[in-house]
Formats: sequence, C-alpha cells, structure tokens
Amino acid sequence: MTTSRGTKIALTLFAILAFSFVYIPLAVVLINSFNAGETLSWPPEGFSTQWWQKAVDNEGVRNAVVTSVILGLIATAVALVLGTLASLALSRFTFFGQDTVSLLIILPIALPGIVTGIALNNVFTSYLGGLTFTTLIVGHGTFCIVVVYNNALARLRRMGVNLEDASSDLGAGPFTTFRLVTFPLMRSALIAGGVLAFGLSFDEIIVTTFTAGPGITTLPIWIYQNLFRPNQAPIVNVVAAALVIISVLPIYIAQKLSSDDDRGAGVM
Repeated sequence: MTTSRGTKIALTLFAILAFSFVYIPLAVVLINSFNAGETLSWPPEGFSTQWWQKAVDNEGVRNAVVTSVILGLIATAVALVLGTLASLALSRFTFFGQDTVSLLIILPIALPGIVTGIALNNVFTSYLGGLTFTTLIVGHGTFCIVVVYNNALARLRRMGVNLEDASSDLGAGPFTTFRLVTFPLMRSALIAGGVLAFGLSFDEIIVTTFTAGPGITTLPIWIYQNLFRPNQAPIVNVVAAALVIISVLPIYIAQKLSSDDDRGAGVM
C-alpha cells in the first residue's frame, strides 16, 4: 500500500504536534530545575545546580524517596508472585468462569484511580481497622498485578505447551518443569513486568492518597503537598525533573527486553 506525499506530511506534522504537546512541558520542567532564581520564571535567570543540592539535602525528600522505593519493591514482589500464578492458572487450565476471572484481574487498571482509591478506602476504614502501610501496599498491588499478569500471560500464550508436555513425557514433575522449562522462557517477560510495576508504583498518587496511613508520604505525595509553597517551589521542580528522568528507565528497560524477545522469537 502506497501513501501519498500529502498524507505523509500531514501525519508527520500531527506526530510533531503530539510529541511537542507532551514533551515540551517536560523539557521546561527539566530546564527550570537549573534556574538560578528562587521563582519558576521563564526564561531562567541563570544556570545553577544549587536546587539539586538542596533537594538532596532535604530530609522530607529523602524520606519520601525511601518510602516510595520500599513500597514499590514490596508491591512489585507481591505482583510478581500473584500475577505469575494467575497467568499460569488462566493459560494452562480451563475452568468455569475463566473469562470472568481474567476480567476481574485486569479491571483495576482500567478503572479511574479515584474510583479504586475510594473503594479501597471504604473497605479499609470501615472493616479492616483503618489505613496503614499495609493498606498502601494492597492498593498499589491492585494495579501492579495487572502489568505482571498481562506480560506473563502474553509470553505463556506465545510459548505454547509443547516444551512443557515434552518435559512431562520425560518424567519431570510440574515443579521441575516450571523451574527448568517454563520459568527460564518467561523470565524476561517477568522482569519487564516487574520493572513496569515498580515504575507505576513509584509514580502513583491517586490511589496512594486514599490508601496511605497517617504520616506516610511517598515522593508524588510530597511533591503535591509542597507544590504551592513558595519557598519549596524550586526544590519541587528539581524533584519533578528527577522523577521524570527516573520514570523513563523502567519503560526503556521493559521495551528493550520486549524487543530482544521479539528478535529471539523471530530466530526460533
């Protein structure tokens, strides 16, 4: 199928416009983080790294980063276990209500975050004794599981069952087959899913707002709480810029793993 010159130009202009709409504001945030002035003025008054140093020295920022990292690691670990088990159950077995169960697993990431947050908040405060760090982990796990589940399920469907059947025919039990055959073949998909899950958890603010216990502050929550404080504005800008840079890494790693797998699959 050939594409006319006019169509190519129109698509190119549309792509430039779309990318500019998304990435120019991010570039402004990054540039402003090196602004020598104390206000978020444009153009910047000069170049300085003082706000980056002050952000590193800020105890609130450091505590929020530690909380976000711990939360992300725990939520990702939970998601890897539950998401992998769910994908194995739904791809390797047939049972009544299978499609319904799959829909229920995927649904949390499709719902607006505020709906999920309010629902979890009502359950935790009304029936489970209130909000704690554990409720925050559960809240993040609801959408982290979906990422791992989707990656693992896609890989299992591409793999098929021939190698697993051959392993069983050779006398290997289910656990041995999983350890020596299934898991090595789906390892990269789980790593990609885990990296994406951590990135989602690290950036999440809506569900966090409704499920975090008293005194628990993640990095996005810290940014929101200090966004309109004039004396904190330059530091908030630095933290936001760092968050953008950090958020790119999980996406790049996951994309790299997926493209490597696609090339490997083409060779097989």
